Amino acid sequence: MNDENIRRTPPSRLADELNSGFASAEPKMICKAIGEALGDFNIAEMARQTGLQRQSIYRAFQTNKQLPNFSTVLAVLSAMGLQLKVTPRGKRSSAAAARAAKT
Repeated sequence: MNDENIRRTPPSRLADELNSGFASAEPKMICKAIGEALGDFNIAEMARQTGLQRQSIYRAFQTNKQLPNFSTVLAVLSAMGLQLKVTPRGKRSSAAAARAAKT
């Protein structure tokens, strides 16, 4: 991540804000959190770093009409200087419990 890419929010606070979205386990809430965080970034620089078009980045996280593909999410998080990390949850979500019951 280049310093010119980030404007205001320290990376640790940004991670906390995005983790709140991820904790919801709701794709639209996750995209909304990423979309809100994009306000602190130079989208033209992010587009250059990710290889995505500026409008594609805006559309992916701010329209809520269609969910972005996973590679877009990973590329944008990387350009933000973040990485996706999986950790065990304290309590299983209802969706995870339903999947476990099927096996």
